[in-house]
Amino acid sequence: MAPLRVFAQRAAPRLVKAVSQQARRGMATEKQIFNQIVSTKNIRKITASMKMVSAAKLKGDENRLAAAIPFNAWTNNLCPEPTEIDDATFEEFPQKTLVVAFTSDKGLCGGINSFITRATKRMITILEAEGKTCDVAIVGDKGRAQLRRTHGESIVRSATEVVSPGSFTLASALAGELMAAGAEDYDAICIIYNSYVNAAVYNQMYKIITPPNIHGEDGGVLPAYDFDSDKPEAMGDLYEYLIASQLFHSFMDGAASEQSSRMTAMENASKNAGEMIDSLTLRYNRARQARITTELIEIISGASALDD
Repeated sequence: MAPLRVFAQRAAPRLVKAVSQQARRGMATEKQIFNQIVSTKNIRKITASMKMVSAAKLKGDENRLAAAIPFNAWTNNLCPEPTEIDDATFEEFPQKTLVVAFTSDKGLCGGINSFITRATKRMITILEAEGKTCDVAIVGDKGRAQLRRTHGESIVRSATEVVSPGSFTLASALAGELMAAGAEDYDAICIIYNSYVNAAVYNQMYKIITPPNIHGEDGGVLPAYDFDSDKPEAMGDLYEYLIASQLFHSFMDGAASEQSSRMTAMENASKNAGEMIDSLTLRYNRARQARITTELIEIISGASALDD
């Protein structure tokens, strides 16, 4: 008993000082740390579930994208190949362009929305520096919220709460909105979207859609076709269908990229939550050990005082 008394007499002042310093600094108590551990475990359950849901949805989006690629293949003869935005100079843009940015309505999906809005801002800055006109139409609430703060005056149309997974009916409705916004008055329409490569990689791409040329040395578009109605009117319908087909492909590409990015983001979140739980558990065990040691010292000091 004597060694314990000596230990108590020597350690008690230091423990009292340490406890008082901890209280002054506002450090988390044992109960607070325990509550943090419980909350973090609940968050990890949610992120793990969201990862599994995204993995299941990704398979369906991959199948729809695989079907959309051959469906949109006919536009390759009328539109140039999509271009990756990184290091692009946008020299091929005409004088007046309508930029259509594809983003998502929901968050927790990594940086897919930030990449698109950042590329859109860069495109607007470069085109305006060259004296060209650039208006913006946004698909998705996240893109609208990010661009509205800095380029609100350039936004002419926005579509939010878009039903997912999309369909060609939805793409046709979006194309009708663009035509209502005066798409025929622009020299070209530029679509910015995330292009799906695999479950871990997606790139930011843009493609330019120009109105069909009905007058040209070779007769323009469909020179040998016998139009029952006015050719400019038919070309206007063809232009709207061309926009709808390109929007449909971009929508499918962006949906697959969104699910892959969300799956990766939720996996990283679950991993980070596990590391945080380990760190909090270590802090909790130390606080619990300090509390038990303090209680033992108080018991030993009380017993020593009674013996004295």
